[in-house]
Amino acid sequence: MPAFAPEYVHLVLNDIFEDAKRLFLVQLRAIDYAHLVMLTEQGIVAPDAARLIRTGLDRIDEDQVRTVTYDGTYEDLFFYLEQTLIDVCGHEIAGRLHTARSRNDIDMTMYRMRLREALLDTTAAVEELRAALITLAGRHIHTVYAAHTHTQPAQPSTVAHYLLAMIEQLERDHQRLRAAYASVNRNPLGACAITGTGFPIDRDRTSALLGFDGPTGNTYGSIATVDYLLESTSTLSVLLVGLGRFVQDLMLWCTAEFGYLRLSDGYVQCSSIMPQKRNPVALEHARALGSKALGQAQGVSIAVHNTPFGDIVDTEDDLQPLVANAFRDAIRAIRLVAGAMSQATFDIDKMASRAAEGGTTVTELADTLARTHALPFRISHEIAAHFVAERRRVPAGPLVDALASATTAVIGRTLPYTETELQHVLSAAHFVEVRQTLGGPSPVRTTAALAVAEQQLRTDRAWTTATQTLLGDAARGLRAAVEAL
Repeated sequence: MPAFAPEYVHLVLNDIFEDAKRLFLVQLRAIDYAHLVMLTEQGIVAPDAARLIRTGLDRIDEDQVRTVTYDGTYEDLFFYLEQTLIDVCGHEIAGRLHTARSRNDIDMTMYRMRLREALLDTTAAVEELRAALITLAGRHIHTVYAAHTHTQPAQPSTVAHYLLAMIEQLERDHQRLRAAYASVNRNPLGACAITGTGFPIDRDRTSALLGFDGPTGNTYGSIATVDYLLESTSTLSVLLVGLGRFVQDLMLWCTAEFGYLRLSDGYVQCSSIMPQKRNPVALEHARALGSKALGQAQGVSIAVHNTPFGDIVDTEDDLQPLVANAFRDAIRAIRLVAGAMSQATFDIDKMASRAAEGGTTVTELADTLARTHALPFRISHEIAAHFVAERRRVPAGPLVDALASATTAVIGRTLPYTETELQHVLSAAHFVEVRQTLGGPSPVRTTAALAVAEQQLRTDRAWTTATQTLLGDAARGLRAAVEAL
């Protein structure tokens, strides 16, 4: 092999070697063992040679490999490990391990193995955040506040209702992650360079040994495709956009002007000059990490866009750290929000005091007039609009006077309401209570929705645990098969 140019070593190969040690050493070693078992069982490698190769593989110390400094005498981690095996077993024996495979299918297999672990770590983090929000929502089924539309106070809702909206979005994120996992968890090993091999390999066997659901199909596509990767990073992007919007609300609620949300002392920092400050930096870090992860996830699409549909470096060594970092930072952001919200508190009195300010409940006045007096909604809506205008003109005046003025102006007569009745109709608690639409904020509905969310969380946690167990079982099965050679 010709010597590599110093610039190429310094600018490319050294970083690739370090990235591979950090990200793919475990996966690459598992692939070696699984391929060896399959070759032996298929009679492609003789049992005596297989045992010598196994001994050589067993002698490779992963901790020692991680300390190796790249010196340019080998191209990458694969060739370094191959040379290490040759040093132990000799070229005649060690060279048999590479029968019926290529770095192409090895790389695509280890990328998928690493990505499926990242997806499972992400589903676990999403479950952690959902659990924190479900617990928090359970404490605030009756906590009313003024929900906003277009950045303005709109209608009363409850904290539980708001949090359930985010919980349901996270449930959909979990479904998308599971779908991505199903696409990722297919084994390219055996596709070789692009056309497979003439050797009688068993791709189902290596798939089972490595914990895959099965092999990929077309051998060219097994090497060329990146849609499995884009599906995962796109799913991550959707999750991060939703999380970022949620964090933005939380940070607004932490401001002194709102004062709705208070993070525990463990998630805030004080100013170096202003001792009164309680800066919600945990949420700021979560927002920054989420934005960083989103940029990295979208960078994956940009990096592979308009590249040839085939084996190409753009989808390989330089790209994979970007994928790993996107998931790492996303998981940090998700878990940081989960931790912060698990100890957060709401100012219930302050939220309640503002819930009905600014006419947020007048929609219910219009609804009540339409229901009780058989008025067309457009007429009752017009009465409510006149009522708001009258209240703004005479803020301290009796509610009955404002309504009498409004009804007289619109329908030419008054309607029989007492001050107490109008106070009840226009209260935030009543507004929320009567909204028993499926998915609405009524405590009856949110209590039921939380029960569903808890069951869905149990189901999703069971899936993550079972999937992780399958991978663990496959790893143990692989070791048993290796030892049985």
